[in-house]
Amino acid sequence: MNKMQQLLIIGFVWPEPNSSAAGGRMLQLISLFKGQGFSITFASPAQESDFMVNLEEHGIEKKSIELNNSSFDFFVKELNPTVVLFDRFMMEEQFGWRVAENCPNALRLLDTEDLHCLRLARQKAFKENRSFSIFDLFLEEVAKREIASILRCDLSLMISEFEMELLESTFKIEKGLLHYLPFLLDTIDASYIEKTPSFENRKNFIFIGNFLHEPNWNAVQYLKETVWPLIRKQMPEALLHIYGAYPSQKVLQLHNVKEGFVIMGRANDAQEVVCNARVVLAPLRFGAGIKGKLVEAMQCGTPSVTTTIGAESMHGDLLWNGFIVDEPTVFADSAVQLYQDKIIWLKAQQNGIAIINQRYLKKIFEDDFVKKVEMLQTDLQKHRLTNFMGAMLQHHTLNSTKYMSRWIEAKNK
Repeated sequence: MNKMQQLLIIGFVWPEPNSSAAGGRMLQLISLFKGQGFSITFASPAQESDFMVNLEEHGIEKKSIELNNSSFDFFVKELNPTVVLFDRFMMEEQFGWRVAENCPNALRLLDTEDLHCLRLARQKAFKENRSFSIFDLFLEEVAKREIASILRCDLSLMISEFEMELLESTFKIEKGLLHYLPFLLDTIDASYIEKTPSFENRKNFIFIGNFLHEPNWNAVQYLKETVWPLIRKQMPEALLHIYGAYPSQKVLQLHNVKEGFVIMGRANDAQEVVCNARVVLAPLRFGAGIKGKLVEAMQCGTPSVTTTIGAESMHGDLLWNGFIVDEPTVFADSAVQLYQDKIIWLKAQQNGIAIINQRYLKKIFEDDFVKKVEMLQTDLQKHRLTNFMGAMLQHHTLNSTKYMSRWIEAKNK
């Protein structure tokens, strides 16, 4: 790639790699583009936080931007990026038309993170106590917005093969508009695992996850009410440490030392606490994408027990890093067995290492992605001509969103 390329990332939030998998994912993408000689500007309308990464230390320009404000137009025109990466569809909705208008030749990429419409439709079905069906997606308002956003972009980065398949078969999205790019990780070798604590030197069960994310809060409630009492019945002395950024008052109220259910709050070093735990529990009952907490468990050599939703699209044909179970009593039995049986535990640890090394290595995916970006840049007009639905949506969005935004801006004055 040309050394003078300019990437503009429009972030939904400022990256917090220690708070969520999304923050870690964003740093992986930044690192990939930096490796290709891009100069990078990260812009976001979000509030700054105490936990955001110091972007300047990574050699990245940082820019606060405003919603519904034409100051963005001047900024983006002057920056004149060759590639724009929208972090989640909401940022494309807000700023995509401005980018298209001011920098028509910039390649527009969307990092979906996970399919929001899938997560929300599953959540709704769960709350209504019924099975999720594909038709739920068609009723989900977010699906209409998210799919439109995918169509308007030149390429959407997908983290889950299941979600790619869903977009192609259910929503008839052209293959050429989607690109599979999961987490981009380093190889785990035997010497690395030798440095992590052994089976004997680890203790306690652990759950870890950002509490701003509804599936995590639901999983913790489920652990408290249903799964953990079943585990404690078999292991009366067992402890479960619940870690996560942004715990609400509701979360903190679940703290009960007598029951071994210990709310720890934010982990200063997530990797350290996962490395020292013996088993990760992740009974997720709805959600989408691939789960950062379970990837992190594998990286730490920590086996896990999760659900079908938890493990979705994560391990391909490989054996899981522990157990995949949906029924609560079997979930509890599996957790106890994994905690107590060293042979099963060690086998699960090896399975996790195999999953990372065969499915998430940077070197497997980076070259393909770089080639794809170069190919699209070489023939962007032709690529856009073959995406008529996207062009049509861009046309209507430009007209409707543009005037709505202008009206809000005028009103705000």
